[in-house]
Amino acid sequence: MRQPGTSPLICVDQLAADLACGTAPILIDIRWKLGEPSTYGFGVYREGHVPGARYLSLDEDLAEHPEAPVGPRGRHPLPDPERFAAAMRRVGVRSDLPVVVYDDGDGTQAARAWWLLRHHGHADVRVLDGGFAAWRAAGHVVEQGEPEADAAEGDFQALVPGIFTVVDHDGAAAVAESGVLLDARAGARYRGEVEPVDPAAGHVPGAASAPTTDNLAKDGRFLPAAALAQRFEALGVTPEHAADVAVYCGSGVTATHEILAMAVAGIDPEGVALYEGSWSGWASDPERTVATGES
Repeated sequence: MRQPGTSPLICVDQLAADLACGTAPILIDIRWKLGEPSTYGFGVYREGHVPGARYLSLDEDLAEHPEAPVGPRGRHPLPDPERFAAAMRRVGVRSDLPVVVYDDGDGTQAARAWWLLRHHGHADVRVLDGGFAAWRAAGHVVEQGEPEADAAEGDFQALVPGIFTVVDHDGAAAVAESGVLLDARAGARYRGEVEPVDPAAGHVPGAASAPTTDNLAKDGRFLPAAALAQRFEALGVTPEHAADVAVYCGSGVTATHEILAMAVAGIDPEGVALYEGSWSGWASDPERTVATGES
């Protein structure tokens, strides 16, 4: 197993070397795109994926995917732990084997799987830095077609209630008053200039704008740890003050990217809270105040 304190990221060349020498981790492909049909992810997976990877659906395996209108837990509520664990076992996840997760490129969907696996007790999970785009750009082998039907099932069992902290509307509001509440959406959505998905435009009062795109370099890979540490320090987040921090986004998915970036920067993710309902949950409650502008 990976030693504590090492990076939660893996580069494409290291993964390729691991595959070549027979020490491959369990690989999970989690490609998804807002506004695309639910078939998008599996479609691009069949067109090409990292050899040996199995596909999981963000909507069906990494969220509750409720049929009812959006409520307090947002558009992508955290999945039932046992249903999540069953999905992990289906793709071969074992507690004693490392896992690498990836998406198209920026890590925003892969981070959700990283967060959930770590939250429910898996100790060795990494995100492929730059995702499938970086893998393909580096010229590494791409596999096509359906996953192997006879792949061994895993033994992963979800730790309940989980390691990380999760807060609701009131918890997020309390952090905004006494700590640091980060909004991981694009700045224009935070300011209330645009809102393509949710019923109200703006942000939780007291939240600070911290777009996930600022975690990344121009090539879609994460910034170096030192640069990320500087970024979060400027936002009021340091290793000593992680327990006073919560993060939200539109539906609780890309917020996990912010927590992953903090982990890269050396900030313990166990001390950082995820606001599960995020803006989709807050905006669906007419009793909640909406702020606009820069603050």
